[in-house]
Amino acid sequence: MDRPLRFNRLLRLSGADSKTLSRVLRQLEDEGLVRREVISTRPFAVEYSLTEQAQELRPVIEEMRRWGEKWIDLEAEARELAGVIDDA
Repeated sequence: MDRPLRFNRLLRLSGADSKTLSRVLRQLEDEGLVRREVISTRPFAVEYSLTEQAQELRPVIEEMRRWGEKWIDLEAEARELAGVIDDA
């Protein structure tokens, strides 16, 4: 999240249902990782952004994502290979 995002945009990006997203955003806000700002418009809007603390976690999370993708790919290849061997 490089810039503040509104709830509905986060909902579309996450693929989660609104109840789950609300709960997770509340937890992240309580932990000091997400900032919630109510915009006084009609109807009102809420924007979420990462705190400085959360921004510092970005490289760690990115590396964990890469690690997960590597191992998920390896597991998929192993299952595929096992299927080929079983069929032989």
